[in-house]
Amino acid sequence: MRRRLLVPVAALTLVAAGCAGSPAAAPSDPPTSSPPSATSAGGHSAHAPSTPAVSVPLRAGERFRTLRLPTAYTPDAPTPSGTDDYRCFLLDPRLTTDQLVSGVDIRPGNPDLVHHVIVSEVRPDEIRTAERLDAADPGQGWTCFGGSGVRSAGAGLDDADWVGAWAPGGGERVMAEDIGIPLVAGSRLVVQVHYNLLGGSGSDRSAVRLRLSEAEGSDKAALDTMLLPAPVELPCRSNRTAGLCARGVSVADVSRRFGERPARADLLHLLCGPIEPGPVQSCTRKVREAGTIRAVAGHMHLLGRAITVDVGRAGGERQRVLDIPVWDFDDQGSRALTTPARIEAGDSITVTCRHDQSLRDSLPAFAGQEERYVVWGEGTTDEMCLGIVFLTRP
Repeated sequence: MRRRLLVPVAALTLVAAGCAGSPAAAPSDPPTSSPPSATSAGGHSAHAPSTPAVSVPLRAGERFRTLRLPTAYTPDAPTPSGTDDYRCFLLDPRLTTDQLVSGVDIRPGNPDLVHHVIVSEVRPDEIRTAERLDAADPGQGWTCFGGSGVRSAGAGLDDADWVGAWAPGGGERVMAEDIGIPLVAGSRLVVQVHYNLLGGSGSDRSAVRLRLSEAEGSDKAALDTMLLPAPVELPCRSNRTAGLCARGVSVADVSRRFGERPARADLLHLLCGPIEPGPVQSCTRKVREAGTIRAVAGHMHLLGRAITVDVGRAGGERQRVLDIPVWDFDDQGSRALTTPARIEAGDSITVTCRHDQSLRDSLPAFAGQEERYVVWGEGTTDEMCLGIVFLTRP
């Protein structure tokens, strides 16, 4: 059955802020061909085997600046039945002049708990909003399912405010010498950490190390981030539709756990058009502004099998810029393009994901959990389909 849902366009950008891979603009490791890991209670290994990131010495004009959570934070799910805590922390990099970020090294303090980390820019005119959010929530930081809440819901898909991100398999991602992410003087950073309480216990004091250089006089091109969310509509096996195998019941459960109004699973129908439930879903977006793709990443959770990102040219030509035929949750680093791909206004970009309910039979994270109709959700045992494109503009 096809469904078309009408919801406010301004809310669409909230769906893309949940998770991400790690941005890179320099060549990175090729996709792995190993099966999904099942080595811990959380469904992924805190010490999963992956190719170690190569340490890149500081280049001319660069310096490091490290920011750390002020004190250790002990995650706690905001709802009784929840197993995930999304927490945002406001940090001050103390920038007195405009800077360019040419590398980001996010270091989880407790890898058993940390599912992913996203670092976002807070411009000087947004600091008061961020401080209000922080002050309104007891303790360090604030609960921030979806996005940080600092920027309006109407901005973010074509030019996200991300400075860097980490997911399993990530390390320092150093950009090519001709690009950087701008940060204006006086900016602060929001560090959003997704804690997976199925993975372990204890506290966390994650850190972010930025590779900075002065913006004034630099001829580096600014690196933007484009987010490509697609729906997940994965029915239960054997056509079961009772309980959580009913889409409406499952969506209501996700909405209750993460305070979604309306549900992000429904918002994606407006963004991507009619959806046919099944293991393979995709979403195509028109390119509004020309650019050059430098690197691409994908993100799914534990039921993911494969993900691709394709560019469609106005003349009918197609170019695959990301192809991960065997998804590995423990290797979510981005893939740099050997030859950057030019895109023009009017081209299209399509992200396609394949998910598999049978993986819940072998992964410890799903032990004791009832099978459900799977939709987009913020939890580790929920699912996502997200392409992340890093590009420069003319």
